[in-house]
Amino acid sequence: MSMTRSKKLALGVALLAFTLPVGLAAQTPAPAETPAPAPAPAPAPPADPLAGITSVLHGVNLTALADVYYQYNANHPVDGTYTEPFTSTNDEFQLNLLELQLDKPVDKTSPLGFRVALGFGNAMTAIESSSNLTCTTCTPQTTDGSISSTQYLKEGYLSYMAPIGKGLQIDAGKFVTPAGNEVIESNQNWNYTRGLLFYYAIPYYHFGVRAKYIFNDKWSITGLATNGWNNVTSSNSGKTGGFSLAWNATKKVTITETYLTGPRAFDFSNDNGSWNNLTDTVVAYNPTAKLSLAGEFDYDHQNFDSATSSIPGGIGLDYTGFAGYVRYAFSPKSAVAGRYEYLNDHDGLAFGAAGSPSFGHNHPQEFTVTAERTLAGHLISRLEYRHDFSNQNIFEVGGGHGSASSSDHQDTVTAALMFVLQPAQ
Repeated sequence: MSMTRSKKLALGVALLAFTLPVGLAAQTPAPAETPAPAPAPAPAPPADPLAGITSVLHGVNLTALADVYYQYNANHPVDGTYTEPFTSTNDEFQLNLLELQLDKPVDKTSPLGFRVALGFGNAMTAIESSSNLTCTTCTPQTTDGSISSTQYLKEGYLSYMAPIGKGLQIDAGKFVTPAGNEVIESNQNWNYTRGLLFYYAIPYYHFGVRAKYIFNDKWSITGLATNGWNNVTSSNSGKTGGFSLAWNATKKVTITETYLTGPRAFDFSNDNGSWNNLTDTVVAYNPTAKLSLAGEFDYDHQNFDSATSSIPGGIGLDYTGFAGYVRYAFSPKSAVAGRYEYLNDHDGLAFGAAGSPSFGHNHPQEFTVTAERTLAGHLISRLEYRHDFSNQNIFEVGGGHGSASSSDHQDTVTAALMFVLQPAQ
């Protein structure tokens, strides 16, 4: 018997009522799980103080140095340039060097570059005093009183990486000498004051052309042809040439040999008979990560031409010098350094008084102890004691309120602060 229409309708309503909750339950999403807490953000890296400048310069590095000091000299001299030309004042706060440098390094992918380093302060005044020479064989040389056009230009040269072998870097312009263990910037030396060999045995800078080739991680050589020593304009018709050979003998030992030769005549006479030869040897040894040692030896020989010099022709004058350095780093922020030097200036050539009896057979010596502490990132402090002595009375005593006398020794205490900005920092 077939089901009536009313029964069919009732059955449909019942089925709908039964299935509707089930369908709704199937479509209702499950409650979401509580999300895990987000990890704490990593601390932001320290801001690079040069980031904005370097981004504008597009590959050109900026280096800056502000170097100030106070020095007390127990002799109370008016002028102490005979021993420390960069820090010659007594009982005064002074600016040693304010330097700004722009440097575009070169490589095979970017073969053109340059360096411009501007400097102001006592250091640049001392360097300038070796320019515009009247006595070209004197170290430090005397001047003719004029101001050089490059007085405030510590370095300025163009660079080109020639596609020869692994790359031959050629620089043309004004650049610091390759000789010596110490440099013009105090923060790059172990001691604050520069030594006798830096002031009296080697040049400060040259003007000309140099070329450097790196053979491998052990050997490199630099050749140069320049107008002479410490001068932009040549004082004779000849040129000074030489080379600097660096050998990384081991991971702990480096030996650098520099040889410079050329005419250095008196009085801009264009005479090439007064020939000079300098050899400079520097050995660096780092036995441990904290202990560093270095030694330097210099020998200079000067011939004179009787046609232009008051010194008889054919007579050769020379000097020899030795320096030993040691530095121990207690931590990345603190260190102590020591230096001893001996300069045998038996002919008065190094001190700029060749043939003078008062400076003949002069044997100055010095030892220095320096404590260093990095105070806050880029700020470096140094406290230094130095004792100079000689067999001659070459150190000035007094003179500020009366006649000056001389002594065979000198003691100085120096406190310095150096603020340094470098691209690697």
